Amino acid sequence: MTRELMIKACSFYTGHLVKTHFCTWRDVTHTNENVVLADKMNREVTCYNFRLQKYIFHHWHSYMEDQKEKLKNMVLRIQRIIYCHKLTIILTKWQNRARCKNKKKEDEYLKHKLQLKNWRNRLLLKGTSAENINFPEQQFFEVCLVDETLEYDISQLPEESKLQIFFYLSLKDVVICGQVNHAWMLMTQLSSLWNAIDFSTVKHMIPDKYIVSTLQRWRLNVLRLNFCGCLLRPKTFRSASHCWNLQELNVSDCPTFTDESMRHISEGCPGVLYLNLSNTTITNRTMRLLPRHFHNLQNLSLAYCRRFTDKGLQYLKLGNGCHKLIYLDLSGCAQISVQGFRYIANSCTGILHLTINDMPTLTDNYVKALVEKCSHITSMVFIGAPHISDCTFKALSTCKLRKIQFEGLISSFALLLRCKGCQQSACSAPKSHVKFFSLPYRIGDVGLKQFLDGPASVRIRELNLSNCVQLSDVSVMKLSEHCPNLNYLSLRNCEHLTAQGIAYIVNIFSLVSTDLSGTDISNEDLNVLSGHKKLKELSVSACYRITDDGIQITDSAMEMLSAKCHYLHILDISGCVLLTDQILEDLQIGCKQLRILKMQYCTNISKNAAERMPSKVQQQEYNSNDPPHWFGYDREGNPLTQPDNITSSKEHLELTVSEEEAA
Repeated sequence: MTRELMIKACSFYTGHLVKTHFCTWRDVTHTNENVVLADKMNREVTCYNFRLQKYIFHHWHSYMEDQKEKLKNMVLRIQRIIYCHKLTIILTKWQNRARCKNKKKEDEYLKHKLQLKNWRNRLLLKGTSAENINFPEQQFFEVCLVDETLEYDISQLPEESKLQIFFYLSLKDVVICGQVNHAWMLMTQLSSLWNAIDFSTVKHMIPDKYIVSTLQRWRLNVLRLNFCGCLLRPKTFRSASHCWNLQELNVSDCPTFTDESMRHISEGCPGVLYLNLSNTTITNRTMRLLPRHFHNLQNLSLAYCRRFTDKGLQYLKLGNGCHKLIYLDLSGCAQISVQGFRYIANSCTGILHLTINDMPTLTDNYVKALVEKCSHITSMVFIGAPHISDCTFKALSTCKLRKIQFEGLISSFALLLRCKGCQQSACSAPKSHVKFFSLPYRIGDVGLKQFLDGPASVRIRELNLSNCVQLSDVSVMKLSEHCPNLNYLSLRNCEHLTAQGIAYIVNIFSLVSTDLSGTDISNEDLNVLSGHKKLKELSVSACYRITDDGIQITDSAMEMLSAKCHYLHILDISGCVLLTDQILEDLQIGCKQLRILKMQYCTNISKNAAERMPSKVQQQEYNSNDPPHWFGYDREGNPLTQPDNITSSKEHLELTVSEEEAA
């Protein structure tokens, strides 16, 4: 191969290679330009569509905003039209009612004027008939002049006469009279007329601001204020503290009256003589204020105030004390213990009148603690205290009693003591007013039926049928039908009482206390009794069929004793030998208001468990001795094997009771 051929071959190969690559590059470049152009076209189309959508959406948004604004304006216009229409209706009704009232007042005024004119005519005719019988012309002339009689103005009367007239009007009527005219307004602004203000008569219609303005205006003249049942703001009660000469204040049944309100009043009104705080939410803070500020307090009512304790009564001797107190009402204050009554006796030795109603926890020890130093008591009322016995009346015999009112079963000895104490009053008890009966143990179903068929059965509050062994469920059924007001019922040792009789007891809805000791009551019967909503005292001592299942918190037996009977105050389980320490734990959980617990002859209750209970109750009786043989069973609940001895023992017991009653 020559050099020329080699060069020529290389040149050809190079040219062919260049030509091939150039053609390839040209084809690729042409293809890329088409792709780029197509991509640009697509982006242009997308951008155009987006701008078109944006333009359309902008116009649509503007249109919707305009429509919303128009709709909002339309709604506002409709609301204004409806409001104007309502106002038109209200004004129309008010106008019609005002016209009717004005017309009614005019008619009443004309009617009154016509009646007054007729009365004057009759008076004039009656006065002149005797003198002018023979002068008919003169009589006719005087009758014609009756229409021209003078009208008398009450404002021309003396001030004493005007006060006597307005004293018969209520606060509402006085305010209405002040709106008649200027003369009547001046009459209603007599200072003596505002010495006593009774807001309780207008408690549902008078606003707080009017009470504040009234007390602010007459603060120097007000002597007696009555807010009974008024639902007022604390600021309104505070305005009463500006009445510096206040002597009587009644805020009973005022749910918004607090210790802070009492603080302001006690600081501004130290001359209060009569103070009624019954059924309010006061605490020991208020009790601390009484002896510090009210040095001349004579009458105090704390009835149904359940938030103060014995410590509050201890405060009564602080400072100058409440030594001038002569009347005290502690009705419904079941939280007070014997120690609280000792504090009262030490602080208020001059008490003359004492009221202690609705206190089921009141016992003889309470009264004894009080009478030891308060020997000047002249009247005492304790209705709703079923545990008062002869000891109370014996203690009261040392006082100079003139009046005593009570509900309970007393013996002839206690009645004799009562008559000795009431030397200046006659003691009588008409049969139609007797409310408490203790019937002899020999009475049966027939005799009790005859007794209940009489008119006195409706008035019976307490009935003692203890040891009436001949009574059955029929008598209890009669009690549920004829004694709607029965509060206390004793069926102790009524052996023929069955589960059906227990069901009848539940139907005595007013029953508060019942004694079923010595009966054949069982756990199931206790479960039935738990349905009674008002029962506060239950005695089931010597009931050997009652076990732990009847007292614990379970789904059977008497689970309601602790789950529902939260207000149980007194419980007697003496002789229930099958009960164990578990019952004490159950009672602590459910019966938090339990105050008196009797556990005599409870052999399975340990001493350690019983010693922990005094911190929970106020009074406790406990021993683990064997039950007496007349209970009819031993320490394990097994019946005794000598029924003849048991029967003779019971007969001996009934004979002893009969002899004591006869004595």
